[in-house]
Amino acid sequence: MTADVPTILATSASFRPGRYGLLDMKPGAVHYLAAELANAEKAPKICFLAQATGDPQERIGAFYSAFAGTEFTASHLELFPMPNIVDIRAHLLAQDVIWVGGGSVANLCAVWRVHGLDEILHEAWQAGVVLSGVSAGSICWHRGGTTDSFGYDLRGFTDGLGFLPYSNGVHYDAEAQRRPRMHELVGDGTLPDGYATDDGAGLIYRGTSLSEAVTDREGASAYEVKRAGDGTVIETPLPTRLLA
Repeated sequence: MTADVPTILATSASFRPGRYGLLDMKPGAVHYLAAELANAEKAPKICFLAQATGDPQERIGAFYSAFAGTEFTASHLELFPMPNIVDIRAHLLAQDVIWVGGGSVANLCAVWRVHGLDEILHEAWQAGVVLSGVSAGSICWHRGGTTDSFGYDLRGFTDGLGFLPYSNGVHYDAEAQRRPRMHELVGDGTLPDGYATDDGAGLIYRGTSLSEAVTDREGASAYEVKRAGDGTVIETPLPTRLLA
């Protein structure tokens, strides 16, 4: 199945933690939401892209483990050291959901462009495959955002895929630099107006318009961040729906 319109679910939310460490995970509310947006609740096909961390086998294995025994059919596309799928376009267009993990958004977008994934992902989005992800997997769909891709001090990243004509801030409440740096970069024009998410929150875009903000936990919010004519930045909390 496919989404009714081109749909992106950009989040600071991800898997539910299990009992046995970072790689013990269960599908989160956002994964079920992505399947719902794709009209594929009964047997959703979800493909994992982990290029933001260089396709580490332990993360790929944890992804499969998380979805084992669920209604999801999981797959992955790796590009390091070479693609594991012969026909990347056909595989991605056959998915209901594409889930992009966190890491370096700068490296992620660069590697995708080398392999032509920017064009393939755009085609998949237009065809109704739900594009989704967390952190770098959220920023990548936008024109840019704040990133630690270049070091511990956050910098502006302006070379996203640009499917969405906004900036994107992630982990807004979880890291001290995130909010002030987002304000600084929007205020000085480095980044365009955009949206930000606390940990646990996500943004649903229908086409290129924000449709709804959601969260998988109490207290997490999403925000509109806009530059005023005098260069000051106005941050407005958005109504946010709590997912079951």
